Amino acid sequence: MDSKKQTPVKYYVGIDVGSASVRAALVDGFGTVVAHADQPIQIWEPQPDHYEQSSADIWAACCSVTKKVVCGVDASQIRGVGFDATCSLVVVDKQFQPLAVNCEGQNYRNVIMWMDHRAASQVERINATQHRVLSYVGGVMSVEMQPPKLLWLKENLQESCWEKAGYFFDLPDFLSWKATGVTARSLCTVVCKWTYASDGGWDDSFWKMIGLEDLVKDKYEKIGNHVLSPGESVGKGLTPEAAKDLGLPEGIAVAASLIDAHAGGLGVIGADVKGHNLPCENLPITARVAMICGTSSCHMGVSETPIFVPGVWGPYFSAMVPGLWLNEGGQSATGKLIDHMVRSHVAFLELQSKAAASAHSIYTYLNSHLDLIKKSLPVGFLTVDLHVWPDFHGNRSPLTDLTLKGMVVGLTLSRGLDELALIYLATIQAIALGTRHILETMQAAGHHINTLFLCGGLSKNPLFVQMHADITGGHGENGENWESRAA
Repeated sequence: MDSKKQTPVKYYVGIDVGSASVRAALVDGFGTVVAHADQPIQIWEPQPDHYEQSSADIWAACCSVTKKVVCGVDASQIRGVGFDATCSLVVVDKQFQPLAVNCEGQNYRNVIMWMDHRAASQVERINATQHRVLSYVGGVMSVEMQPPKLLWLKENLQESCWEKAGYFFDLPDFLSWKATGVTARSLCTVVCKWTYASDGGWDDSFWKMIGLEDLVKDKYEKIGNHVLSPGESVGKGLTPEAAKDLGLPEGIAVAASLIDAHAGGLGVIGADVKGHNLPCENLPITARVAMICGTSSCHMGVSETPIFVPGVWGPYFSAMVPGLWLNEGGQSATGKLIDHMVRSHVAFLELQSKAAASAHSIYTYLNSHLDLIKKSLPVGFLTVDLHVWPDFHGNRSPLTDLTLKGMVVGLTLSRGLDELALIYLATIQAIALGTRHILETMQAAGHHINTLFLCGGLSKNPLFVQMHADITGGHGENGENWESRAA
């Protein structure tokens, strides 16, 4: 009999806040997911292009899913917790109480979501300055970043919000503050969404030029003057109050957070690919792009030296992989667009009924239906006369035009399930063509990509993965091949 004492298993908790739900995972020291749970969170759309959430609702969901995954586990063996979240803007007053980001004065709705496009005129004026910081966001700032949203708040809600605000957080940083009581920001969030420079910090001239000199006067206390590298330990760990909320031990380590897409990118871009016969097996990770595809999609590529790609965010130093520069392409609506196209079709109720009767999801049912109607042709050929332009929520990369609209060409008088399935397929193909456009733009600027890794909710859809493999599987502008794999 082995007399050696068995070493207790150490556990870690990861909390992931997406656009529509919060997920938690309990992971052991070997990287095995032991338990996971998820819970939906609320989204308000009070008017077109305005999307809001509640930081209290999000925190409550974080607490609920965390308690579920640690149930039955020896709490003394839980060593740390980390957060990632969407790059939404959280506003609180000087006492850290929620502050309304809306004209209705609803304080619990204190989060402007990443996909909110209310600050269109503000970002247009910011881009007209041609300030030097814009060269690090692909030459054109996106309406989805934080400076235009801050300017909108100052211009539209000056008395009720701007003057009362104590702190403006990126959602990942709000969560680490909630857990530790420390207002430090993550290098990931402030570099990627706020114009902070890894080597030089904030640029006073930019904030003064765009009319937000108030932030400079208080030495950036409201938006962050203490910045930590992602994964660095925050403060003294979990506070007693947060520990009680989350069902975790007081004082365990809390890691400086990441934006959700960047957490996904970090997770797959460094994957061990030995033995999988991939073209990137003996190449550095700079040969890979991670595509994180959910409500929207992000395309993450890293390089040893800064590469300036027109219409693609970055280069950002150490924002995802320490010591490497990050470029981030993206599509503002992918999962949301597929859902919109399917659910707004007249045959959706028939689809819903038949999918339920077969005990499948609507997308599994649609994939099977396409296999039935394709006959001897590859499924991609079914849409030879049907085309979608996918920029229903503007174009993030590489055209950087938030005014672009979506389009469907090739419609007939058909109203049935066959037509719905074809529109669904054409939408996925359009998204894949958008990905190819981003990859080719990155290649032309100097990236050397040969493998595309997919993760996130859409990567679980085999048709979505297959169309990306088919459509991006050709030659880039510099003659290199790439291959798509789901992670």
